[in-house]
Formats: sequence, C-alpha cells, structure tokens
Amino acid sequence: EQGLQLLELGGSVEEDCIRIARCFEATRQRCCRLEQDGRRAREQLARMETERAALEVKLKHARNQVEVEMKKRHRAEAELEKQERKLQLVFELLMREPWGNEVLSREQCSVLSALAGQRLGAALAPGRRSSAVDESCQSLLSHSDISYDRTEDEVVRS
Repeated sequence: EQGLQLLELGGSVEEDCIRIARCFEATRQRCCRLEQDGRRAREQLARMETERAALEVKLKHARNQVEVEMKKRHRAEAELEKQERKLQLVFELLMREPWGNEVLSREQCSVLSALAGQRLGAALAPGRRSSAVDESCQSLLSHSDISYDRTEDEVVRS
C-alpha cells in the first residue's frame, strides 16, 4: 500500500525535492553573503578601533599641551603682575620723593602720571587678564571651562 502511495505521489515528490534543493541553495548563498558582510564588518571594526586608539593618543597629547600652556600662561601673568607692581612702586617713589621732581622734568612727570592713570591703575585691578590675549570668545572657549576629568573617556568594552 505504501508503495502505491509513493508511486501516486511520485511526480510531486520530485518537485518537492527540487524546491527543497533550491531553498537550500538560496540559504547557502544567503549564508555566504552574511559571512562576507561579517568579514567586512570585522575589518571595518578593526580599522575603527585603530583610528579610535590614534585619536585617544592625540587627545592625550592635546590635553597635556593645554595643561602646559595654561601653566605657562599663569606663570607669565604672575610675572607680569609682579613687574607691574614693581613699576607702580618705582612710579610712586618718583612722584612722592622731593628729589624725584628734581630729577624729572615737568613733562616727564606728566607723562608718568598719564601712564600711571592708564596702564598701572588698570594693571592692579583684581582678576585682570593680559591685554595681549584676545579673549573675545571667552564665553565659548574659556580655559576654566575645560574639564580634565578622564572618566568621560572610559569606553566600556565587552
């Protein structure tokens, strides 16, 4: 009985086998494409990891450079303030001492007074910045806004 049933289904079994074989071939081709895509993705990941590592090195160097430049700036500003204080003391000494008027002409005294009013008075103002540095973008890029918290740089890897 089973043999008769197989003979009756004989034509459709061949067609079913062909359809199954085609499905297997389509699945094999899809697997090949996915394998190629996976290989390309792994290669791209490796390139991106290399680029990320290079950028991390650049970031570290840039942070170090900013830190060095900030220290230089603070030292220069402190030295400038020190020199301006000295200049102010010399000016005050010249203006207060009786022999200062004898050494300096009236024109020299007026020039020193004018300079004292402009430069030296402003130099002693607290929180003053060097006028040689353009800080018009201070609200956008202030060195006090720079964070050196390296915890933000940590990348979670699994």
